[in-house]
Amino acid sequence: MFIINCKNYEEISGSKIIKFVKIAEKISKKYKVKIAIAPPQHLLGQISNSSLPILAQHLDDAKVGSTTGFMVPEIVKKSKIIGSLINHSEHRISSKEISTLVSKLKKLKMISVVCVKNVAEAKKYAKLNPNYIAIEPPELIGSGRAVSKERPELITNAVKAVHSSKRRTKLLCGAGIVSGADVGKAIQLGSKGILVASGIVKAKNWNKVIEEFAKQML
Repeated sequence: MFIINCKNYEEISGSKIIKFVKIAEKISKKYKVKIAIAPPQHLLGQISNSSLPILAQHLDDAKVGSTTGFMVPEIVKKSKIIGSLINHSEHRISSKEISTLVSKLKKLKMISVVCVKNVAEAKKYAKLNPNYIAIEPPELIGSGRAVSKERPELITNAVKAVHSSKRRTKLLCGAGIVSGADVGKAIQLGSKGILVASGIVKAKNWNKVIEEFAKQML
């Protein structure tokens, strides 16, 4: 899994998201690599008909009905959104909310990507059996210093922690990934994919960098 978190970057605002998604679609098809996009929340509807999996950046543990301003899983699913990031370092939530959301998404047959900051959290939340655990040390996010190079042992230990839960959860690697070499190293260390943001969205040539990363996924 190759997830691109667009955050709320200016580079992806308005109609620019359409161009971005079309480039990702072309590369995904060419290399047969599964690329998922997590656009800014208000742009989810603009790209929901894409051939790529579309993820929300965050969902709330809120009910259908009178819940103004909340992102409700059941409602989001009806707009063809297939899952969500949960507990990103920029939008941390409580353990109880994480547990409830993973359970809810599972019942809805939606993908859950639980973000964690260390191995202890990876082990803890793998027991919930989300589809993916994405490990991202907060200090490396957006730094241009990849966790696969700066702290490779973090990935290998997280892989062991996830496997020890004896669940089907897969580990993704994030934080500071800016090159194909970073991606390749993460895969070598046991990661089953990547979660990347600024390394792609802020790149001058989207086609070049997405293709570079996709090749390393193979």
